Amino acid sequence: MHIMPWSQKPLHVGVEQFNLLKHLSTLHASTKLVAKKTPEGEGDCATKPKQPKLDFTAPPPPHILSQAELNKLLARYVVEDMLPISMVESESFRALVAKIPVRLKQTFEKLEYLSTTADIWTACNKSYLGVTAHWINPQSMERGKAALACRRFNGRHTHDKIATELDNIHSSYGISHKITATVTDNGSNFVKAFKRYQPVEQDDEDDDEDEVTFTNISDALQTPVVFDDDDNEVVITLPPHQRCASHTLNLVSCTDVDKWLLSTPGTKAVYRSATTKCTGLWNKASRSTVAAETVHDVISKKLLVPCTTRWNSFYDALARICGILMVELNTISTPVHYCTVMKPLTVALDILQGEDHCYHGTLLPTLETLIFKTLQLKSGLHILIDLPEAIKTRFAEVLESEDAVLAAVTLPKFKLRWLRTQDRKDKAKASLLEECRKIVLYQDQQAGTSPPTRHLSTDSAIEDEFFSFEGEDDTSATAKSQVADYFKSGEQGIDSLNGFALIKKISLQHNAATPSSAPVERLFSLGKLVLTPKRNRLSDQKFEKLLVLRYNHWFNALHIVTMFYFFEEENT
Repeated sequence: MHIMPWSQKPLHVGVEQFNLLKHLSTLHASTKLVAKKTPEGEGDCATKPKQPKLDFTAPPPPHILSQAELNKLLARYVVEDMLPISMVESESFRALVAKIPVRLKQTFEKLEYLSTTADIWTACNKSYLGVTAHWINPQSMERGKAALACRRFNGRHTHDKIATELDNIHSSYGISHKITATVTDNGSNFVKAFKRYQPVEQDDEDDDEDEVTFTNISDALQTPVVFDDDDNEVVITLPPHQRCASHTLNLVSCTDVDKWLLSTPGTKAVYRSATTKCTGLWNKASRSTVAAETVHDVISKKLLVPCTTRWNSFYDALARICGILMVELNTISTPVHYCTVMKPLTVALDILQGEDHCYHGTLLPTLETLIFKTLQLKSGLHILIDLPEAIKTRFAEVLESEDAVLAAVTLPKFKLRWLRTQDRKDKAKASLLEECRKIVLYQDQQAGTSPPTRHLSTDSAIEDEFFSFEGEDDTSATAKSQVADYFKSGEQGIDSLNGFALIKKISLQHNAATPSSAPVERLFSLGKLVLTPKRNRLSDQKFEKLLVLRYNHWFNALHIVTMFYFFEEENT
């Protein structure tokens, strides 16, 4: 071992190292030091340091962390963990969050049909208009969803302001002409907004120039005129409106049922007596820890307390009480009876609030099955005998809707099985056949050619060709063949529509919408986790950005979010 003299020692050598070198040069000058080699195969047994050392040297070129990757990791840390931004007060970090990458590609360019849900949420003395989008992927036939906005809504919640803001959100994404329906609750302001701002249908025939048109002066004065930044008048148009089926069913289960139970003296006395005792039990268990512990010892669960903003909460609360020793709770026989009758309705509510596998076509089969199952409860209908009629009254428009029928029959899961009479099956099949003919005719007109010759690949197609009579064109035969093959197919997965191009197109259009506005309610539930007391300094724009990023899982699904414009102020 070579010992360098003191004058050549590096300046960073410590005292301990200097003493060791002096000792070696004095007593062991003739000793040659050799590094010990680790035997092969004993590397795993080598003593590892208790604390790993941090290597701050630059990694090889293929593993260099880019600025974009660093931005993404930091932003994901804040967004996914819902951390308060106030935890870091430095200007550099706030600038970093403000520079979260935004994809400005064309919005929904590969989609032909989609739907939206909308609602207004109030929290921390502020109102926000939330909008979510829903569609079916044409290739994979899977459900897609994304949050479009949760925008601050100032002032009163009037129909004209709602219409203006919704139109702005739809226009900013370039999807106004693609939306098949917007689902909202039954609020009068939303209903009025969509009723007033529907597109004007132009008559093909020329109007008589001398014809005088009378306009209601009150409506003309109340209709707001909106101007853009250049003082140009803006025409507001909203897509077709669809009322939330879950909200409507909730009105049946609460408003209508309560009205019937309180309509006669016999049921009124029993119902009020039982619900009063249940309310007392709920209050006692909520305010007393001893009572709550006693309840937990009996049923090993906590009592559920009804909440007016949570659908099915009253049923769930009563159902839990009915699970307590029925012998000891014989005085609440009415809630037990109530739960038996209302169970099908609550199951229907849960089905219609789904997102991933729930389509607009799910609505009619669900309602038809609900009415059928309710009528089967003969023993329970002496109290709620008018429940099926109430469902028919509340959903009268939907039950007679041809679009809803087309949506249901173009879902392979249902087809015609949910219809209980042959007349209705024949009518639904004829309606589907007519829509298929329209599509084929339109495609032929767009191509500017005569209808293509059919390939006789199935038995039904060969049979249709054999019975081809004079006056029946090839367009009709093509549509008829595909409809017949579709109903003969035993496949129930929605991806089976890939084999039926005409029916797939109809299904994509009519099933883009969801039956209820539950998705936007879930957006607001997530907003409560984002808008916390520790984040009370969040601006409205930054809150909306964090919520949209979190709802869409931006950092985990970039392929979805690249389709969206997040904020108009960043598009300038």
